[in-house]
Amino acid sequence: MPDASDKIALLDIRATDLDIGSVYDAVRDEEAGGIAIFVGTVRRHDNGLGVEGLGYTAHPTAAGALREVAAEVATDESVLRVAAAHRTGDLKVGDIAVVVAVSSAHRGDALMSCRRLIDELKGRVPIWKHQIFADGTDEWVGTP
Repeated sequence: MPDASDKIALLDIRATDLDIGSVYDAVRDEEAGGIAIFVGTVRRHDNGLGVEGLGYTAHPTAAGALREVAAEVATDESVLRVAAAHRTGDLKVGDIAVVVAVSSAHRGDALMSCRRLIDELKGRVPIWKHQIFADGTDEWVGTP
């Protein structure tokens, strides 16, 4: 059985478009009976306001924090492979902001671990969102 770091198939924080297929391919495993993928996109509305676009900024420690989160999820013995990719820079409505995936022998374990991965990523990895609203206001989300 590989250790947790061997189960981390892909980690990426980048300013270019994300590809769901490459994240899926990273977690494919012949032992997997289930692969769970979460894709987060830029939505048109937030808290009742129209969203024009947003920008993501990653702190220099974000890659290390992402590795820590992925390694923690990978310690679950049911997890076969883990992958996560997050965008930075300016995005428009409909763009993919984040993709995470987990493979496991069983679907329930894959789904549970994928949820844990995205929840921990959003809660602990210092990537901040600057939303621009249609009314001309803006808001920073996730900043300390």
